[in-house]
Amino acid sequence: MRAAALYGALGSLVLSALTTLPADALDGARPDDATRGVATAARLAAARGIRWGACPAAERLSAPVRCGTVSVPLDYARPSGKHISLTVSRARATGSRAEHQGALVYNPGGPGGSGMFFPLLAGVQQYRATARAYDFVGYAPRGVGRSAPLSCMDPARFVQAPTQAPEHPSEAYKRERIAQAKAYAKGCARRIGRDLPHFTSLNNARDLDVLRAALGERRLTYMGASYGTYFGALYATLFPGHVRRMVFDSVVNPSPRKIWYRSNLDQSAAFERRWNDWCRWVARHDAVYHLGRTRQQVRNSYDRASGRLARRPVGGKIGPGQLQAALLQAGYADSHWAGNAHALAAYLRGDDKPLRALAMPDPASARAEENSNAVYTAVECNDAEWPKSWAVWDRDNTLLARRAPFETWTNAWMNLPCAFWTTPRQRPADVRVGRHALPRTLVLAAERDAATPYPGALELQRRLPGSALVTERGAGTHGIAYGPNACVNAHTERYLLTGAVPGRRAWCAPRPEPAPTADE
Repeated sequence: MRAAALYGALGSLVLSALTTLPADALDGARPDDATRGVATAARLAAARGIRWGACPAAERLSAPVRCGTVSVPLDYARPSGKHISLTVSRARATGSRAEHQGALVYNPGGPGGSGMFFPLLAGVQQYRATARAYDFVGYAPRGVGRSAPLSCMDPARFVQAPTQAPEHPSEAYKRERIAQAKAYAKGCARRIGRDLPHFTSLNNARDLDVLRAALGERRLTYMGASYGTYFGALYATLFPGHVRRMVFDSVVNPSPRKIWYRSNLDQSAAFERRWNDWCRWVARHDAVYHLGRTRQQVRNSYDRASGRLARRPVGGKIGPGQLQAALLQAGYADSHWAGNAHALAAYLRGDDKPLRALAMPDPASARAEENSNAVYTAVECNDAEWPKSWAVWDRDNTLLARRAPFETWTNAWMNLPCAFWTTPRQRPADVRVGRHALPRTLVLAAERDAATPYPGALELQRRLPGSALVTERGAGTHGIAYGPNACVNAHTERYLLTGAVPGRRAWCAPRPEPAPTADE
């Protein structure tokens, strides 16, 4: 999964049932060491609570949002050893005491995304009924933001531009990217040091239980989007008796066979489908954008723009790589469709201002972007075995790029440091709970989601007996709770407020496609 998640109204931004092996053994600890470590850390956190105060200026969160920290062990097998602090934010429930149902903890995905903004959503119209019942709690997972932040390279070098984005790279270009991936992996090992192996999805799930205890909650109410569904599912596997309600929005396929190499190949194939959806939409509105009357003609317009940028980057900073990254957002949310089409059309007509607004790198965000990518890389590389042979990567991505060229190789380059990772790898936990081990949970998915393809939602439902799946038919926005689909929102709100689910499966009609606009 890519480092940013898109969620609802915000738009873009990214063991009672045992695992096959004990979860502690999966990350190198002796059996039960980490389990005991979580229990110890949770007891201490419950006793200490969270000292809430004004949020630091860096968080850009004003009253009534309050901030604090929670101390968690770096290594749960050694709970008395080194601790790190996770930053936490909260907005109190707006309803009466009789309406109050405790804390709703949220994670927006990643790995590498921060949920510190979440309390701000309490004031958004779609969330108001839920905010009457719940304290909205966000936090930055380990490694993210101010929570023991990770870094693998100089942020200024991380956002260097312009860059290329060949859909069928030459052998020379491949050698260049292999060298960059090796250097990045070495940078992570050098800059993070002995702490590096402890940034994992299993530890994110364990941290969530310590946060639950620090909040004074006997059982957890949790909403996770994208990658947040994966370690939320790990939490349900590790701590089923601590679950009250859980919403899984836009689901990472939890099959150990998919984590993470295969899931990224699946993602690239799904982005091609969604990219084609956008091209077809643009073609239907050729009278507005003049980018082509067919899907292929629109793709040709994109190729023409990419070639022009390769020869002459806009502002010396926007090259093919920046164009591809900007238009990739169309795969995450159709709220980007009109703006992306307008920027591409304007650029080909000779007006580069919309493209500058859409794709110009922002030096002010370099540190946050590098931090997010460092966490993404550390977690995914630590979580599972990756192919160590470049020949395997080259074979799989070359074959896939023949039918899915738009994102395949850029996704491969993002993940390639995992081929050269030096820290010990885990075996992915087998997400699975016994029948009646969990309360009912709610799974939300869009049929044409590119970032987390729909089969992942079906797989999670199969592994969590009693879960209900709500599907937005024919839609592809990533992150659908509390967005513009009233049907999805009604199911989500009803579940969080009452615990009721719509049977095993429910279907919602898609949101309307965006209207074309000549000026965005």
